[in-house]
Amino acid sequence: MKSSRRSTTPPSAAKRTVQIDDIVAANKQTFDEDDGTSPTMPKLSWRLVIHAMLGMALAAVMIGALPWFTSTTWGEIGHHLDLVGPKASLECMGIMLLGLAVYTFTLSAALPGLSHLKASIINVSGSAVSNVLPGGGAVGMASTYMMLRSWGFARRNISTGLIVSGIWNVLFRVGLPLVGIAAVSKSTDTLPSIVRRGAWWGGIIGLLLLIGFVVALIRPTWTAWLGEQLDDRVGPLVARMRRGANKGKPMNLKHILLDQRARISTVTKHGWFPMSFGVIGQLALWFLLFWRVMEAVHVDLPVADLFAAYAIGRLMTAIPFTPGGLGFTEASTVVILVFWGANPAAAGAGVVVFAIFTHIAEIPIGALGWLAWWAMPKTGIAAKVP
Repeated sequence: MKSSRRSTTPPSAAKRTVQIDDIVAANKQTFDEDDGTSPTMPKLSWRLVIHAMLGMALAAVMIGALPWFTSTTWGEIGHHLDLVGPKASLECMGIMLLGLAVYTFTLSAALPGLSHLKASIINVSGSAVSNVLPGGGAVGMASTYMMLRSWGFARRNISTGLIVSGIWNVLFRVGLPLVGIAAVSKSTDTLPSIVRRGAWWGGIIGLLLLIGFVVALIRPTWTAWLGEQLDDRVGPLVARMRRGANKGKPMNLKHILLDQRARISTVTKHGWFPMSFGVIGQLALWFLLFWRVMEAVHVDLPVADLFAAYAIGRLMTAIPFTPGGLGFTEASTVVILVFWGANPAAAGAGVVVFAIFTHIAEIPIGALGWLAWWAMPKTGIAAKVP
């Protein structure tokens, strides 16, 4: 019976296409997929609070141990921190804000119809949540979903945007360490072997993701096959997990995957350049910030070495034990800098200042983003905050 059902699948279903105008228009109407419920943020629970406190405590321990990693003292690190004057601080703040702004090109291209202003709001708001909770990307994604729904964006378009922007981020961020190693290719023997292996594996994973992404886009029949397998094996379980009036109803995962493949293909075709510009631009500006911070605290290393340390440090932000890998990122970066001959106290001061601008400062900025969202008119299903 299963084989006969699959054999009757029309070829046009696997080759379904979606136009960019259809995606934009979908945000202005109500689909049968909408159940009329209001999107809400996950409720604040004691478990979530304890999780956040433990993650921040671990990050504080890791940062507090920087003198141990660098064989120096906080007094010596403090001396280099004092070298960062008002002028350098304003310059770094400007670079950081420009980095946040340029990333809106990625979000706007991944979700057609999203303005740069609204992209800025969901960017800083989601980042603030992720920077407070260990593994907070899921909560940050939930907040992004809620905001977009409150502005009238269709669920399927939000899913497409989150998938595409997420893939774009992963591809460039895990590939960055390979570029960093290439930048110091003449002196890779001086790179700690564990760091070198980690960077290479990060690049390999990125390459595999790229291959899988391309195959999924150019071979819709494979997507249809995967959907059929999911419908057969996990479809009944998904139906039982659905809530409300839809509980027990099958979701037709094959149709959903084919629809998403068509939408992802269209968004990628039309938005690959601005999405790439946004991610690369932000990473480049973050490195410029890293470079200027290291210069301000008197870390004297070649630019290629600084870039390699920065690239590997960016990979460490994926560590889920602390918010945004805070603590682990600074420890790994400072060890590499010192290993290559940087002044230990200066390197310690540099990673602390860089963390302030790329992690801590985003939290109050994100609070302003939440305030802006609260004050803006809601054009879609009314959102409510518990």
